[in-house]
Amino acid sequence: MAFGEQPAYLRVASDLRKKIVDGALPPHARLPSQARIREEYGVSDTVALEARKVLMAEGLVEGRSGSGTYVRARPVPRRIERSGYRPGGGAGPFRQEQAAEGMRGTWESRSEQEGASPEIAERLGIEPGDRVMRTGYVFRESGEAMMLSTSWEPLAVTGRTPVMLPEEGPLGGCGVVDRMAAIDVVVDNVAEEVGARPGLAEELLALGGVPGHVVIVIGRTYYASGMAVETADVVVPADRYRIAYHLPVR
Repeated sequence: MAFGEQPAYLRVASDLRKKIVDGALPPHARLPSQARIREEYGVSDTVALEARKVLMAEGLVEGRSGSGTYVRARPVPRRIERSGYRPGGGAGPFRQEQAAEGMRGTWESRSEQEGASPEIAERLGIEPGDRVMRTGYVFRESGEAMMLSTSWEPLAVTGRTPVMLPEEGPLGGCGVVDRMAAIDVVVDNVAEEVGARPGLAEELLALGGVPGHVVIVIGRTYYASGMAVETADVVVPADRYRIAYHLPVR
């Protein structure tokens, strides 16, 4: 293979991808069989198989047991607005963002205490093993799981207070800023880091994805005078959503 030349399986995958994108192979159409790919492109069975694997890993096609491989319907990505805290709403960002878009979202949550892992301890500025309240969320839009979130709050801050459980008590569901204000902790900064990775099996199961799908991960941390009071990982399926930021100019 000459320098810079693509391997045969990538050239075949690229041509099939173009046919899918251009509509020559529309959604729900059966992908050419391995034998057909071998004959049409003059490649080996191994190359044909690897090309199909590439398309499956990209989420463009899906296998159906006993039937073959078919082109997946490509969802039109929807936006998830990230505009930070908006005062006066008495709600967390998800509730505010859904209201702004005229949508009605629902969510499920579960909280439990645990020792902070080394990664979470570093993000919160505490010692590994220090007690934190871990809360897992599944957010839904029109019944469809659209986003997962896991948050951690140091119990040195919230323990034995009315806001120890994020979704329970008089301020349950009100969001980090309002809950912390209720215990005289003033949140004055929030930082987010955005990345992408293959989704974990349990994440894709909850979000309705297939193995190999990529997810967007937003790592968010709230601070009060330099002290981290909450950190969270927000997970969104990359094929269905785009993250849109609206940031004020000072």
